[in-house]
Amino acid sequence: MTTKHTALLDTTSNEPRLYRVVADRIQQIIRDERIHPGGRLPSERDLATRLDVSRASLREALIALEVSGTIEVRGGSGIYVSSVPEPDEALSEAGPGPFEVLSARRLIEPEIAAIAARVATDSAIDAIFQAAQDMELRHADKSSNEQADRAFHSAIARATGNSALVGVMDYLWDQRGRLWHRLKEHFQTEELRQETLADHRRVVQAIAERDPAAARKAMRAHLERVTRTFSRG
Repeated sequence: MTTKHTALLDTTSNEPRLYRVVADRIQQIIRDERIHPGGRLPSERDLATRLDVSRASLREALIALEVSGTIEVRGGSGIYVSSVPEPDEALSEAGPGPFEVLSARRLIEPEIAAIAARVATDSAIDAIFQAAQDMELRHADKSSNEQADRAFHSAIARATGNSALVGVMDYLWDQRGRLWHRLKEHFQTEELRQETLADHRRVVQAIAERDPAAARKAMRAHLERVTRTFSRG
């Protein structure tokens, strides 16, 4: 195996994730422009243009900086500096960014749903339906709702009968750390919760009708909608 191919397989690379690079550049702007605590940063649109990055990458960086206590994002008002970072201060690695996780889920979960529609037993479909019902009942409680959401997607993975796919799903959901939850807090509304419940109903219906194409389409539409919601300006 060539060195190049070995490098591609090296999962211990020290190269920082993009959102960390962007966050470091924002910290540099705060220092270079002497923006003091309480001062306001340029808008997301202006920062994305200035740094030549996507709004998704910028948003991940801003959420990471908010979690670290460097900035505060105030909905409808702007981005404000909470503390000025030291010149050698860098964010600690916090795992994959929220949009990385969503991207992986968009690739994997539609196929998991399609397989479930094709091979799920009646009892497995009952478990998916029950998980969806639990989420309907718990949607007003954030903590319980999060658990029910995971249980719903996990039930679909288990319905495939493939333990490797269940393991992949568990890994992806375990990556939904502080950055994900802070991002979700910015956008979580009753409208978003109702849209998620409606998405889940369509997935359940397609699986129950043993329609792999419809299940794949419904799951993809769900995850693409979540991505659009979290990316919007």
